[in-house]
Amino acid sequence: MSFLSRIAVGAALCAAAHAAALAASDDLTTFSVGAEYSKGDFGSPQPTDTYYVPFAVKHETGPWILKLTVPYLEITGPGNVIGAGSDRVVIGDGNAPRRTASGLGDVVGAVFYNALDDRKSAVGVDVGVKVKFGTANSDKGLGTGENDYAVQADLYKTMGSFTPFGTIGYRVYGDPPGVDFRNVPYGTVGGAYRFSRQTTAGAAYDFRSPVFPGGASVSELTGYVSQRLSESVKLQLYAIKGFSDASPDFAIGLNLAYSR
Repeated sequence: MSFLSRIAVGAALCAAAHAAALAASDDLTTFSVGAEYSKGDFGSPQPTDTYYVPFAVKHETGPWILKLTVPYLEITGPGNVIGAGSDRVVIGDGNAPRRTASGLGDVVGAVFYNALDDRKSAVGVDVGVKVKFGTANSDKGLGTGENDYAVQADLYKTMGSFTPFGTIGYRVYGDPPGVDFRNVPYGTVGGAYRFSRQTTAGAAYDFRSPVFPGGASVSELTGYVSQRLSESVKLQLYAIKGFSDASPDFAIGLNLAYSR
């Protein structure tokens, strides 16, 4: 997702799931698979179509959260649009030759620590680090070929059925040959409403500063619905609307998760 994006929706769901894990004596492991289609011009006269299929495993033990994501990508569009989701970057203008490429994306690992429990303090806070490993084929434009590093804090507060949440982070980009990325801050603000034990819906706005001088910021809004299909299976549907040349015009996706 957007996720963020992916970041935005993940922060809300992580808050609820982590609170449940802390209340239980057993560890919690979640396996998930997603599928996302996005389309955007990214400042180019030609559109870029991207299919993003992430496979992920998350393990929660005590105050610790560990997650590994392995994605598959297919990109059709100008070669200056690289990667997908929160790892997407646009290099140069839109006159690069059009191509279709597919394969393994950049593997992302994350470790977070629940520094504050919102049931015992004014706000819940998870702090952690993320590493995007340069595993995607840079010759095909599926990734930059370099590692990126980020530090991040997720804040949330459950107030009855409503949970406002936010993210603030800073990302250090690895520079491929001939490219000098800026290291930039990013953030999310949003909220989730729990209609029942089975159904939650929410929205979040994601922002990231430009990675090039004079470039566009990431600016996009995500809306989602999460439906529990059983005690261990959850389905999430979402849509994204972009508002800048660094974001897709729109995206739709789903994520299916199994916890045990």
